[in-house]
Amino acid sequence: MIQVSGKNYRCLDDIQKGLKGGDLTSVQLVQAYLREVKANTHLNAYVEVYENEAMTAARDLDERIHTSSAKLGPLFGAVLSVKDVIAQENHHLTAGSRILEGYTSIYTATAVQRLLDADAIIIGRVNCDEFAMGSDNRTSVYGPVRNGEHQEHVPGGSSGGSAVSVQVNTCLASIGSDTGGSVRQPASFCGLIGFKPSYGRISRHGLIAYGSSFDQIGVIGKKLDDVTKIYEVMKGVDDYDATLIDPLMVEDRPIRKKLAYLKDAVEHPSLQPEIRETFLKKVKSLQARDIEVQPVDFELIDYLIPAYYVLTSAEASSNLSRYDGLRYGRRSPHATTLLESYSKTRTEGFGLEVKRRILLGTFVLSVGYYDAYFAKAQKVRRLIKAQISRVLAEYDGLLLPTTPRTAWKLGAEMSPVQIYLSDVFSVLANLVGFPAISLPMGKDVENLPFGIQLISGTFQEHLLFVYSKLILDDEDSVVETI
Repeated sequence: MIQVSGKNYRCLDDIQKGLKGGDLTSVQLVQAYLREVKANTHLNAYVEVYENEAMTAARDLDERIHTSSAKLGPLFGAVLSVKDVIAQENHHLTAGSRILEGYTSIYTATAVQRLLDADAIIIGRVNCDEFAMGSDNRTSVYGPVRNGEHQEHVPGGSSGGSAVSVQVNTCLASIGSDTGGSVRQPASFCGLIGFKPSYGRISRHGLIAYGSSFDQIGVIGKKLDDVTKIYEVMKGVDDYDATLIDPLMVEDRPIRKKLAYLKDAVEHPSLQPEIRETFLKKVKSLQARDIEVQPVDFELIDYLIPAYYVLTSAEASSNLSRYDGLRYGRRSPHATTLLESYSKTRTEGFGLEVKRRILLGTFVLSVGYYDAYFAKAQKVRRLIKAQISRVLAEYDGLLLPTTPRTAWKLGAEMSPVQIYLSDVFSVLANLVGFPAISLPMGKDVENLPFGIQLISGTFQEHLLFVYSKLILDDEDSVVETI
């Protein structure tokens, strides 16, 4: 929600009506968002604000709105932030890392270009964990992001800056990336909606690669309709990404009014009691609406984190080998030989968490350990996908908590393993490549928010959105008859 001239605009539909009706101008809208950006600089959500560029785009949009012959894109009036891992031509791009210090992108990501073509305005580049590796936004070279409503707590990661930028009303929505829950987990910690599409729905062209078979561009927002409209603009085939599926080749499955939930997740020892209780209440409320909701077993739950981190670290060690100080980004000034240039540049440029994952990935891919770790993790991934596919062949979707706990404090002493385990429920969707959404579900005794997660079958995003409206019980949305 953004307030302009005493009037509240809660969603894109409100904004567009105001712009067309003359109650609001794009310039006023962008100015209001910029005021919120400046008022919340202490949260460290933005690493760069495109003030002049956003105002120029707003003035241009106002001129076209008042020209009867002008055609407006579906996202006119949408002011967005973009995570610092997604390219925009002639804009800095650093992935929250020292090794890309001073780098300016020479092209624009397909998803971002489609947003701009739809008349969205990008207000700035937001903070994230270094190379999207983290669950609390503390690994960024720019420093940690603070949770907007609970400033002594983390916002989640790696898209923590994206979540906070939406949480404190500096933009309508934010474009992030999700490798193992990096959109959904911060959305849960900040009381927002976080959506990750199926692998192959949105082009990864222009997204800095972490784990290429896991990464997807996603959306964080406050209103479900806003999230779906942004997704509809970004999705679709792209000549620069061969992993995409043609939407015309996918048939929407009929709705059967059947959902499942992972009994092993709800009974997991790490699950916070308030989350368990609220989750089961939500299940009962859905059953009261004549939706069949059944528990299903998933005995592979304890293999999710090991398989995920073995595979993503292996892919990261390969993807990050390109950052050598020769072609782009930072180069160490302390090197005297070629070998020193490689080693010192990477030593000085990468942070501790990135180094940890590169080393782990190199180890599991090495001769003598490849079969013991990487190949075995791939087999586990296939087993997980087969089991979840069997469940989703019978049910429309799969419910589980987004996270096992609420946001921890910024200075909390947590080991890397403890932080990795916080992703136990969110990595599932990325391992199998299915779409998933996190929706606000409740708050714990400290008033910290948490979310409920819904996963549907591959390329069945429409099922997510139909059931999300029921789960949210959003009076502002037209709930489709199912």
